[in-house]
Amino acid sequence: MRELSFGGFVLRVAAWLPPAFLVWYAAATIFAWPIALLTEAAARLAFGDLVSKVEQHGYIVTIVSSLQAGVATTENPTEGVVSVALNTLLYSFGYPMLAALTLAARQPHSWRTLLVGYFALAPFVTWGIVAEFLKHVAFDTPASIASQAGFDATQRELIAFAYQFGVLILPTVAPAVFWVLTHRSFLERFAAARRPVARLQ
Repeated sequence: MRELSFGGFVLRVAAWLPPAFLVWYAAATIFAWPIALLTEAAARLAFGDLVSKVEQHGYIVTIVSSLQAGVATTENPTEGVVSVALNTLLYSFGYPMLAALTLAARQPHSWRTLLVGYFALAPFVTWGIVAEFLKHVAFDTPASIASQAGFDATQRELIAFAYQFGVLILPTVAPAVFWVLTHRSFLERFAAARRPVARLQ
């Protein structure tokens, strides 16, 4: 059995991070396509009266709302409706982190784990995207536009919480939790390998 070394594991993670981020960025359009589909499904299901359509342009997902901007603007040059362009990279940077951790662990079926991880984390990426859209509508638009959404004070508080949770917590915590859950035996062997050292100390 290969000897486990925490230092070696950390070095392998550091070595895998640059190529993982490079692949993630280079293939961002491909990675964003299922996210765009899931975003459209979630937005239409939960906010069908607020969302008109969802479009993808590279790694940018644009949610076009049914809210009237009043007049055409530079941001909304056609139809005079409010649309919000959202950068999927801001919510999916946990993918290369997960890839580096998984490949550094050198466990069987690593690539299958990464594939499952992509789809397992997709709802959390979608959470962040939809929450940012709602935050923009509720807080970043003029009152004449925000009032069309009909959000009350409680809903605005929930939107603010969902946005903060989606920006600050989910992108880093969700990949870490998934990795721990799928590498429990690896972590248990790490702990077992360190117990004799702890006794001697």
